[in-house]
Amino acid sequence: MIEEGKIFIGASRNPDDSINKPEYLDLKFGNRHGLVTGATGTGKTVTLQVLAEGFSRAGVPVFAADIKGDLSGIAAKGEPKDFLTKRAEQIGFADYEFDQFPVIFWDLFGEKGHRVRTTIAEMGPLLLARLMDASEPQEGVINIAFKIADQGGLPLLDLKDFSSLLNYMGENASQLSNQYGLISKASVGSIQRALLVLEQQGAEHFFGEPALKITDIMRTSNNGYGQISVLAADKLMMNPRLYATFLLWLLSELFEELPEVGDPEKPKLVFFFDEAHLLFNDAPKVLTERVEQVVRLIRSKGVGVYFVTQNPLDVPETVLAQLGNRAQHALRAYSPREQKAVRTAADTFRANPAFDCATVITNLGTGEALVSTLEAKGAPSIVERTLVRPPSGRVGPVTDAERRQIMDRSPVLGVYDEDVDRESAFELLAARAKKAADAEAAKRAQEEAPQQQGNTTSGWNLPGFGGGNDDDNQGRGQSRGRTSGYQRETVVEAAMKSVARTVATQVGRALVRGILGSLKR
Repeated sequence: MIEEGKIFIGASRNPDDSINKPEYLDLKFGNRHGLVTGATGTGKTVTLQVLAEGFSRAGVPVFAADIKGDLSGIAAKGEPKDFLTKRAEQIGFADYEFDQFPVIFWDLFGEKGHRVRTTIAEMGPLLLARLMDASEPQEGVINIAFKIADQGGLPLLDLKDFSSLLNYMGENASQLSNQYGLISKASVGSIQRALLVLEQQGAEHFFGEPALKITDIMRTSNNGYGQISVLAADKLMMNPRLYATFLLWLLSELFEELPEVGDPEKPKLVFFFDEAHLLFNDAPKVLTERVEQVVRLIRSKGVGVYFVTQNPLDVPETVLAQLGNRAQHALRAYSPREQKAVRTAADTFRANPAFDCATVITNLGTGEALVSTLEAKGAPSIVERTLVRPPSGRVGPVTDAERRQIMDRSPVLGVYDEDVDRESAFELLAARAKKAADAEAAKRAQEEAPQQQGNTTSGWNLPGFGGGNDDDNQGRGQSRGRTSGYQRETVVEAAMKSVARTVATQVGRALVRGILGSLKR
């Protein structure tokens, strides 16, 4: 049942439960994107694993988030279990065998995989504002901050770089507002508080260097299998906004860095976006438009994007229209919104006259899905009720010891595991502030020097009475000692001075008497 150039998904069933035909996803249309939906516990993760294994076996690298830890089992060889062999027999899968796939584990926190980071500059103002849930005025300040950093040669690598730049902007808001537009100190303060919240939520682990290179998630192994990059997201899901922003950043990087390839025989990379609704929850219009643009245009870069979520209504219609390959697991229809979701899902398929989609969707069993993929000329196939094939890798998580062994022989071992803190905005702004403080101190000292000299000659700055330090007072005391000379007079000098004063006194008296005598006559 395995065919070259196709991924075997499962086998469709007739209304009488007999097997109809095998269902495939053509690799030529693997970059036309896809959607896997269904309620919790209906088999979405297994379908995701089957597709990831199929792409990897075809030599296509895969990136997928592991929300619950179950997907990590794809790195280990599958084990014979009754429900797996029974499903293989049901669909007539005689070629079923167990296998293991090359996996690179990643983790923003560096606990269950290699560290994955980006820089503030690479994240960009739009996604950073989304991450901080910034208001429109705050987003304007963030854009100004990036402009100042670009013009001032200030690399923004981590949170402390951005925080330092915000401090600089707050202290010089008046001057910068004249050049870049209004910079409100209140907005700057709000952004700084949002940064503090991000830091407490663990975002500081995400920003820094070495930044993730796109080429490291687009590898193939020695046996020709595509490397499967599994992002440990169980802890990351505690901050859903960071999770969604990170994956959107990764999509944007792929879109910007990869060259145009048109429609290749198979994708260059396939990207699975689990819990996709987190991307669009409360997203501003500009962000939704950005996602739509990336999804629409990244196809020509050879990248396929597959959204995995519970409800097709979680994805905006403009994005939903771009998803050609679909697997719809069971949905429940207890509430009006769920009933609308069922109708929406049914209406998006090419109808099958053998059954009613809306009715079947609510009756699908675990591991069953309505499947429609693109076929000749890119047209969607008639929807079929399909039993999904069992995966070849392990169903369930790997152990911590197995994970460590896989990481120890990883092709990126040692590349991302240590932080690099090179000179950036934080250090440059600190150096500029110190230089400015030193210059101000030198200027102040020059201005105070003439006042200190004037105080020295006045004779009022006595020790202990202010107006200078002890050294200055001591210097002035020595100066007065040198000018008075009382301690250095000899006896002869003192006698000569006494005689001179006596003679001067007698001459003066004689003159006075002469003048007075003449007046009396």
